[in-house]
Amino acid sequence: MATAPAPSLAPEPTSRATTPPPRSVPPSPRGTAPSLSPSRAAPASRPPAAGPTPRPGAPLSPAGPDGDGGDGGGSTGTGAGAGAGKGTGRGTGKGTGDASGADAERLFRYPDSQVLDWVAAHPGDPRADAIEDGIARRPAAVWFADHSPGTITARVAAVTSAARRAGAVPVLVAYDIPGRDCGGASQGGAPGLAAYDDWITRFARGLGDGENIVILEPDAIAQSDCLSAGERAARFASLERAARVLKAAGPRTRVYFDAGHSGWLAPARAAALLRQAGAARAGDGIFTNVSNFHRTTDETAYARAVLDALGGPPGLGAVVDTSRNGNGAPPGGAWCDPAGRALGTPPTLRTGRSRIDAYLWVKLPGESDGCAAAAGTFSPEAAYALVRG
Repeated sequence: MATAPAPSLAPEPTSRATTPPPRSVPPSPRGTAPSLSPSRAAPASRPPAAGPTPRPGAPLSPAGPDGDGGDGGGSTGTGAGAGAGKGTGRGTGKGTGDASGADAERLFRYPDSQVLDWVAAHPGDPRADAIEDGIARRPAAVWFADHSPGTITARVAAVTSAARRAGAVPVLVAYDIPGRDCGGASQGGAPGLAAYDDWITRFARGLGDGENIVILEPDAIAQSDCLSAGERAARFASLERAARVLKAAGPRTRVYFDAGHSGWLAPARAAALLRQAGAARAGDGIFTNVSNFHRTTDETAYARAVLDALGGPPGLGAVVDTSRNGNGAPPGGAWCDPAGRALGTPPTLRTGRSRIDAYLWVKLPGESDGCAAAAGTFSPEAAYALVRG
């Protein structure tokens, strides 16, 4: 049987700005006007192979410091390979995880990534064990960041079917909105909203009937001031359609909308934008802190404030990216490969916090924001620094 094409993991968003980019930035997919992001385009990571086969491995060690005053949530065990909570899981050789017991809330680690490639290629490096234990064996998001409608269904299905076989929940990032990153380092996306709508429809066909988490278009809402009012309304309408299509195709799929982070938009402003984008009507909640560093306590409070201002069904929740927030945000709002950061709370669906559905590693730790290296490029120096904190 032929192997399905693999997902593309990069480029990831790198802006995560504390203030929106100038309104003069054009909304074209390849805009080159100034923005708060570096000017370098983000290269694609090496596509992983499809169809993992889990195998036993060593127990995971805990992640780096939470830096959040005890708001690490319910992940009180030793760090289950593909999940969290109080499991005593053992990571698989390629990181998909094989938690013991009846833990039905495990998160999936796709078994091909730049960090796993580096670990496999550098067994004698003195940093390898720490990077493997701290990062490579932990579940993280899988990014779909290139506009390739002919293969997207098979590539999504490769991840979701592998997750089903592992009894785990995949986190999928849909990142193809036209004009993404306002022409910054992660610029690109579909050539237009009609093409994007088609891409999302094809993406949705790969979800299947298992449980999935979809992070819908980082930056697409919080970083929308570079669009005109009409362009923004059209984008938001497309995002609402996307959420409805994803949930119709994947009956157990949860879709989360972009709320920026606690150092960016005021909760009322974020909620107003989310309301325009249909987050309360079509989605399951919001996500915060993707590719940024704000402490979990700050993001938890911010997410709840946004949800309160947003209104909508009582079941709406939030997920927080904790991949690099162990030491909090650096001074001055620096966001592009700042020094002195640390891994945050390990990924988990059991946060122990009301309305906080999950702590996830959406940004892949060790991959550049676009300053230390081209955006999306894995750096063992950066990864080791995060592990050591």
